[in-house]
Amino acid sequence: MKTQTQVFRGFGKRKEIAAQTAVECRFTQEVETILSVHCSAALTGAEVGNGEVRYFGKAHFSLVYEDGEKKVCRAEKGVEFTAVAKDEFLFPALEARVALAVENISVRREGASVYAQALLGADIALFGEQSFEYLSGGDLIMKREPVKVLTAHLVSGSAEAEDEFETEDIGDILQHAETVTLSEIVCETGTLKLEGEVHLGILALKPGGALASFERLIPFEIEIPCDASSFGCSAEARVSVMDATIHAEADEESDKCRLFAELTLAAEGCVYEEAAIDAVVDAFSPTHVADLTFATAESGGVGEVVCLTDHIAGKCALSGEISFSDALQAVTLQRAEAELTAGEDGKKVEGIAMATLLLLGADGSHRGVELSLPFSVPVEAKNASVTVLVCGMSARQRQEGEIDAEATLKICMQEKREISARLVQNAEEKEALPAEESAISVYIPRAGDGLWELAKSLKKSPEDVTASNPDIEFPVKEGQRVIVYRKRSFM
Repeated sequence: MKTQTQVFRGFGKRKEIAAQTAVECRFTQEVETILSVHCSAALTGAEVGNGEVRYFGKAHFSLVYEDGEKKVCRAEKGVEFTAVAKDEFLFPALEARVALAVENISVRREGASVYAQALLGADIALFGEQSFEYLSGGDLIMKREPVKVLTAHLVSGSAEAEDEFETEDIGDILQHAETVTLSEIVCETGTLKLEGEVHLGILALKPGGALASFERLIPFEIEIPCDASSFGCSAEARVSVMDATIHAEADEESDKCRLFAELTLAAEGCVYEEAAIDAVVDAFSPTHVADLTFATAESGGVGEVVCLTDHIAGKCALSGEISFSDALQAVTLQRAEAELTAGEDGKKVEGIAMATLLLLGADGSHRGVELSLPFSVPVEAKNASVTVLVCGMSARQRQEGEIDAEATLKICMQEKREISARLVQNAEEKEALPAEESAISVYIPRAGDGLWELAKSLKKSPEDVTASNPDIEFPVKEGQRVIVYRKRSFM
């Protein structure tokens, strides 16, 4: 029995791993009370070796604090870091895409110094060649079906985004934080198009010494060339802020201020191109037992991005005590942690909206309190990645010691797509089948059988079965009879 095989070679996501690393920064300023601390991380490179991924980046820390004279001050510092993620699967031919996230920030004092430590999480996707062998022809009766396979194409690009807006008069910009959300990922002919918004949060010091917070949604659009991209392809992407410059210009006549924001954005994407293989998914021999070897062709991709907006409100959990003697001055560093969960009443995006609440005490000193507001939003999704943007958060103290907050959530989800197909990899001829001596046989098939199942049972090609039984309908109904004719030779 002769067989022919072919080998499919593509490029796709081979594995996903996660890692964590701690990055620390030392501040030597005279710090009496820490009001807020922020860290942002940007990747500068990654390389794959045997059993490990080594990735590099920069972490930028900003600290807002009150000194011994109750003056609100700021300090900034950058730290370069190198981290290693280990896995036995890894080898140099793979390409790594690393997504960084600041998972936690802690502060401690040692003598006259303050140390800020950030725990950075890394989601690492490994891409490489994917290949499998499959049966393409031979001396068998074969069932062929188009098998879908997704091939990945990695792309990257950059863009500049800028904005200017008017605010009340401010004396100094103390801290700023940027959060990116992607609302649209579209494959066009030769281009991957990304659209989204950068949420810019600013903590400022007014001329009189009071604190104020401002926020702004800055839209952006990035177009990345990709020869493989076309209408009908799917794609996923990530956009990060590599650099942000914020400055203010005061208008003394109107007691207003104009803020100018200049952002440098970096984008990494993956375009998934769909191919169809004319593969054999089942086969048999009319004369011999055929031992089939099967293989599974697996590939992953994504669906469209779906966004929704929801308003949340409720009582917050606080990291410290407050009273009516405290004046609420600003809500800053808005952020969220969320995941897709499943329950009896369907899927939900559940998480916590968080922020730093800055207070002015009766003694004229400032302090910061962390607040968290849980949320649960029903969604229609199966297995999606989720990002949540928190904006417009406000807080008030209705009852002493309690904070009620409300915020707007922008939730973006992208469905994960998995394609898996079982196909015949090879076939081996075994013992011969016993010969049928009768010229005509009547066979009663199982109810529900299709043409292929019936042909396989009879060891006849589907064409021969339908030629002998032109009136048969599929799937087969109970009680139907199938006639099998065999050519006889007479000596």
